[in-house]
Amino acid sequence: MRVDFFQEPELEFGAGRHIDIRFGLMHYGPLDGEYSLAPKLIKIGIIGTPETVEGVHTWLERCQDEIPAKPSRKPNLFPKFPGFNPEASFRSSLLTDQQLQREISPRFFEALRTISDADQIVTEVVEAFFNELRYLTEKANGDVFICALPMELLDLLEQRMQINKGRVENNFGEQEDQTHLDLHHMLKARAMQLKIPIQIVLPPTYDETKRRQQKIHAERARKPQDEATRAWNIHTALYYKAGGIPWRIIREAKQLATCYIGISFYKTLDKARLLTSIAQVFNERGEGVIVRGSAAQISKDDKQPHLQREDAFALLNQALERYRQEHRTLPARVVLHKSSSYSTGEVEGFTEALRNQRVDSIDLIHITHSFTRLFRKGVYPPLRGTFLSLDDRSHILYTRGSIDFFATYPGMYVPRPLSFRCEQTEQTAKFLAQEILALTKMNWNNTQFDGGDPITLRAAYQVGAILKYLGENEAIMPRYSFYM
Repeated sequence: MRVDFFQEPELEFGAGRHIDIRFGLMHYGPLDGEYSLAPKLIKIGIIGTPETVEGVHTWLERCQDEIPAKPSRKPNLFPKFPGFNPEASFRSSLLTDQQLQREISPRFFEALRTISDADQIVTEVVEAFFNELRYLTEKANGDVFICALPMELLDLLEQRMQINKGRVENNFGEQEDQTHLDLHHMLKARAMQLKIPIQIVLPPTYDETKRRQQKIHAERARKPQDEATRAWNIHTALYYKAGGIPWRIIREAKQLATCYIGISFYKTLDKARLLTSIAQVFNERGEGVIVRGSAAQISKDDKQPHLQREDAFALLNQALERYRQEHRTLPARVVLHKSSSYSTGEVEGFTEALRNQRVDSIDLIHITHSFTRLFRKGVYPPLRGTFLSLDDRSHILYTRGSIDFFATYPGMYVPRPLSFRCEQTEQTAKFLAQEILALTKMNWNNTQFDGGDPITLRAAYQVGAILKYLGENEAIMPRYSFYM
């Protein structure tokens, strides 16, 4: 066994590089800040109750100016939010005009209390928001639409769902049998018919006094993030959903142009079929398209989902065709991250697709969460970037852990590292590990770079969670911004 450590990967912004997303945006602006097509004025629609619409609108106006940093002895962990205006950070501004706002009567949500079935509540709420979204898109031209859910609805759903809990995720985030409909996923899928990206905002985002109860200790209120961090996360998501490119991972000139693809599996809503979800994520700029795959089967040998050879070929071949349409060229290298092992048929199908598209290089990697843990002296967990090779093919990587730049461990629980297995690779394990570490920073919903999963698999799970609410013949939006 060998243990190594990788320094925190830098990201590229408009005028420079930095390891931290927030400091990079503050000092150098977004990657596309000087581009003519960068979103300089983002028109924001808001749908909710009179209280939530006003709350979101007021908070977004407040965020035009600086939000002070949280008092802390860890200033790098809790920096200020410099404001969302043409002179700061994103070099952009938000337009929140009343013509882009629609209110749902509080009486509608009060009437939901007479309904005992959580799924019926979710269905009616999704339909109510969809109708208002449709009205706004017909009357006004917005870039991103915020669905501001009231606290009363969240409390009611939590109460109803306590009656019959269901498991949502397995070991690595893949969707298993779920007892109830998911409001977030169903609303995203429904809004996709209107071809508009939406952002779901909960009351604690803009009002710290509205706290939800902890799941384990119901008598305690959840502690919200500090306001500056909330502002960073929301405005980064809005900028990306409006078509902006906040940052990218760094690719040296001598490296091959690479396409990163994540594959995971999800069940249809009726649980009758196991389908494939593929998120073609991404080139180094975070640009990519979503492709829906064919049905998969659970193998009798390893009890994991696998594709037939012809389906694996069709999936990757279609993904590369879409990549060509999007970027007017093919990559020289494909990195495939899969949450289950590779069968012989899958390897043959994927490699045949590469030959068909004349792509030279491929790395097939199986990634999951590991139960192997390392210990270090002191009170903090191992450093993020700690790398352990168990043998030539099996490796452990800490994508969450203590961070020197923060001078602390930013998480709440003991971090679990990732385990990745090199099924068929051309690059070295160290190179692949550093690549995975960099891909964990391509999450436009989180500006604290402590996300544990590479964006390849994170996106694939999110896509699958939403696609299950769409029929096989329903059109899907190709951009990842519609799923995050």
